[in-house]
Amino acid sequence: QLQACGGGLVQAWGSLRLPCAASGRTFSSYVMGWFRQAPGKEREFVSRINWSGGSTYYADFVKGRFTISRDNAKNTVYLQMNSLKPEDTAVYSCAAGRVSPSGSYLSDYWGQGTLVTVSS
Repeated sequence: QLQACGGGLVQAWGSLRLPCAASGRTFSSYVMGWFRQAPGKEREFVSRINWSGGSTYYADFVKGRFTISRDNAKNTVYLQMNSLKPEDTAVYSCAAGRVSPSGSYLSDYWGQGTLVTVSS
């Protein structure tokens, strides 16, 4: 299982750090990803990180503001979110999966999300 937490209400330009802890199995060999779904919108990819943490990828709308990291010893992946904007308001969820030959992220496991609300 994957469980994201750390969400809450934050003012614009503020920061939050979202951990996603895994239990029941180890996810150290998986590419871990973060997604978000804003009210009334489809879920969208945010970021991913490879098994070692040496390779990361971000959606354009979070580049320079968000940082993904992982601690395999703790079976946890993190999303550090800085300079938050009201349009970042969404339910953030983590996933464990892999990258397809075309570069798309394919999730094998989904976690429970956490709501982030950014006020203006």
